[in-house]
Amino acid sequence: MYKVYGDYNSGNCYKIKLMLSLLGIAYQWIPVDILSGETQTPAFLEKNPNGKIPVLELEDGTCLWESNAILNFLADGSHFLPAEPRLRTQVLQWQFFEQYSHEPCIAVARFIQFYLGMPEERLAEYRSLQKAGYRALAVMEQQLKRTPYLVGEMFSIADIALYAYTHVAHQGGFDLAPYPAIQHWLARVKGQPGYVGMLD
Repeated sequence: MYKVYGDYNSGNCYKIKLMLSLLGIAYQWIPVDILSGETQTPAFLEKNPNGKIPVLELEDGTCLWESNAILNFLADGSHFLPAEPRLRTQVLQWQFFEQYSHEPCIAVARFIQFYLGMPEERLAEYRSLQKAGYRALAVMEQQLKRTPYLVGEMFSIADIALYAYTHVAHQGGFDLAPYPAIQHWLARVKGQPGYVGMLD
């Protein structure tokens, strides 16, 4: 059985939980407290030398890390990851966008507000992240006005990657009211067979 080392409130960890649920794969969840330094212990660093969650441990003890890489591993051979090269590249395109333009803004703003309680010394950073986060949301909105999912008509791991932090963006101070296409997309993702919520 797979083991997932993670934090239920982490969007990156939620990606893995949601993917496993959609695939109907059983797993063991092992909670990791990032705020108390559990990702920096020698035992955890043996699993991921970068000291971050999530980590997926396979039956043979091999450990995979980086949430989007894990998504690609789990989805390989399924309808969540297309085999056609152009479509597969578009999935990767959105995953790279998520890690470079979306997650560093929306997830970090959420971390400052939701996890840390808006400390004074990070307010300037938080305001800067708001501007960049809204730019990322605008990019998603434009695509989702044209197609029901990020890669056309097909629900894929591109949607899972971006759903994770977008659906809790309000916890980082982001207002999704001006983004109706994103709101409809969130509902479509939530309606997928096998869907499970972040804290379910």
